[in-house]
Amino acid sequence: MAETPEETPGTTDATEAAATEEAPKETKPAAKTRRERLEERRAARRKPRGQTSPEERAAERAAKREHTAAERRRYRARLKTKRAERRESQPAAEPDHAPEHGPGRAKVRQGIVVSDKADKTITVRIDVVKRHQRYHKIMRTSIKLHAHDERNDAGTGDTVRIQECRPMSRSKRWRLIEVVERAK
Repeated sequence: MAETPEETPGTTDATEAAATEEAPKETKPAAKTRRERLEERRAARRKPRGQTSPEERAAERAAKREHTAAERRRYRARLKTKRAERRESQPAAEPDHAPEHGPGRAKVRQGIVVSDKADKTITVRIDVVKRHQRYHKIMRTSIKLHAHDERNDAGTGDTVRIQECRPMSRSKRWRLIEVVERAK
């Protein structure tokens, strides 16, 4: 029977006003999707196209390049000082072995005299034994070199030591240093 708000007991105009104000608070806006949030962030970062001139953009790029170049220089300088400190703190490393042939150092080989028929020239056979890099089979090869023997000292079958030198003829680029062992 008391259908109207005026007739209902316990209701006042103040409570009705409060109820109408709370209604919009109860309804929340729909949650934004991940894509919408991402697009909003991108839009916030982007500047409208018409606001900057090409000259201003070029100046910004140049400033950014200068900044990154300065950072790169500082980073490389730090690396350089660290490497220098590390080098100073460690003792100088000695090479494991002398190089085979460096500037100013002639190659030296030892072999057996095959022929001494020519005047002041000997032919020396040098036997090389190597292991194959991939198949590990031992491979034996030999090379023949012509060496200069000023006094005709070496004979066939002698074990000699020869050293690289300037070209003395078309085929001679070695000279006799010493006879290690005489043939019997």
